[in-house]
Amino acid sequence: MTALQVIELFAGNDPQGQPIVERLPVRQNEDNSFQLVKSPAFVRGLASGDTVQLIADTKEFEIKQHSGNLCIRVYAKNDLERISEELTPELEKLGGELDTETPRFLVYSIHVSCGFKAIENLLNKFVGSNDAMWLYGNVYDPVDGVTPLNWWLDVLKPE
Repeated sequence: MTALQVIELFAGNDPQGQPIVERLPVRQNEDNSFQLVKSPAFVRGLASGDTVQLIADTKEFEIKQHSGNLCIRVYAKNDLERISEELTPELEKLGGELDTETPRFLVYSIHVSCGFKAIENLLNKFVGSNDAMWLYGNVYDPVDGVTPLNWWLDVLKPE
C-alpha cells in the first residue's frame, strides 16, 4: 500500500480576496494522479476516493475519476457534538464515514448508491435547527452552486 502524502488544493478566496488552500491526505498513483483519502471540508466538487490530476504550477485540479462517494458537510454554531453523536452512527449504518470533526463542522463521505432520499432524510432529521445546516460538497456545480453535476448517473448505471 502506498504511503500517504499531502497535497494542497485551491478552495476559493476569502472575503479579502486571498486564496484559501486546503491540505488533503492522498495516495499517489503510478500516473502521478492522486486519490483522496477523505472528503475535503472546503474544496468543492470532490469526495473521498476521487482521483485528481494536479494542474502544473497551480493548486487547481482536474477530476479524473469519481469514486461514487458523496461529500456531506454539516456546519453549526453550537451543539455540533450532539449532532455528531446522533447522526454519525446512523450514517455509518449506511456505510458512511466521518472524515473530519471540528467544533464548527463535520465532513462525511457516503456512497451515492445509498440513495439521496435516505441520506437527506437522516440529515434533515438530525440537522434541523437554525444554528446548524448541511450541504453537499460535490453534487452541485462549484461555480453556480445550483446545477447538478450528475456524475452519479454513470456510477449508478446498471452494468
